[in-house]
Amino acid sequence: MKIGVPKEIKNHEYRVGMIPASVRELSSYGHQVFIESHAGAGIGFSDNDYIAAGASILPTAREIYSTADMIVKVKEPQPTERALLKPEQILFTYLHLAPDFPQTEDLIKSKAICIAYETVTDNMGRLPLLAPMSEVAGRMSIQAGAQTLEKSHGGSGLLLSGVPGVMPAKVLILGGGVVGSNAARMAIGLRADVTILDKNIDTLRKLDEEFQGKAKIAYSTKELLDQLVCEADLIIGAVLVPGAAAPKLINKQHLKTMKAGSALVDVAIDQGGCFETSRATTHAEPTYVVDDIVHYCVANMPGAVARTSTFALNNATLPYILKLANKGYRQALLEDKGFLKGLNVINGKLTIKEVADEFDLPYIDARQALE
Repeated sequence: MKIGVPKEIKNHEYRVGMIPASVRELSSYGHQVFIESHAGAGIGFSDNDYIAAGASILPTAREIYSTADMIVKVKEPQPTERALLKPEQILFTYLHLAPDFPQTEDLIKSKAICIAYETVTDNMGRLPLLAPMSEVAGRMSIQAGAQTLEKSHGGSGLLLSGVPGVMPAKVLILGGGVVGSNAARMAIGLRADVTILDKNIDTLRKLDEEFQGKAKIAYSTKELLDQLVCEADLIIGAVLVPGAAAPKLINKQHLKTMKAGSALVDVAIDQGGCFETSRATTHAEPTYVVDDIVHYCVANMPGAVARTSTFALNNATLPYILKLANKGYRQALLEDKGFLKGLNVINGKLTIKEVADEFDLPYIDARQALE
């Protein structure tokens, strides 16, 4: 199979779909890999590194898309990239369609086979291709939040840890999954006062067992949320409904009850955000202020630590790329029901019900669409 890896073009996005080690693996199976020139430069890989691993270098994205049977990316294709997709071409990347009607419409029109990292599941129902970036984003959320609380960034001027004689900042984490638990580990390590809310009892038990009283663990109710929002200095939005838009947990009214200079970090922004006042930002301009509350809503947070993120992502995606290349997309998807859940669009048909419901579009079962 001919596999193409274009250079990412989203604002301040330096990750790349494949590292040279991944190229070498695919080349060993007889597949041809085409890398856009300078695609890996942002994380320290030259074109010569890719050539040494067995890849061919093409100068433009247009040539990558016109040559490849499968496109492997990191972020969702931008409008100019979507225009290059061909019918029956495989697109394997993060898509996050639920908050993005223009992308959904364009992918349907392209008649490409679009498989989303974030909706692939394993045999335990986990999200193996989302997890690495969730781990990165969860840890980064505290780093970003701590900086956002500094006066120079519009915050209240708090140090998360406090110092002897001064109380630490209060950190409220909404969601105890991969993002939330990683955020908690970082916040606890910085000696903040940490509270985690979740609605899954099993998740709460696991968090309680792990943190052993170092964080407050509670079942999320509207009443408790209202109470804790007023007290929080930093709130991390870490909720996820796979494939669907994130629920809006913090509304405009909540902001009026918060302390001026407090911060919101919305890690769910790729799925529309879990704060009513959230809107996607970039690493170039990561924050904005609403009602004296600083919002950090960068849609590609892991892109700031692109080398770590790319290696972590490749560790997870490579086995799936190999399945698609070695077996073809039909066999690879049909024999693995978790991988099949990654199929979002095929031949002009939408195969993810949450997105179809969100935009009132026709839906077809993924297995039926393939068969």
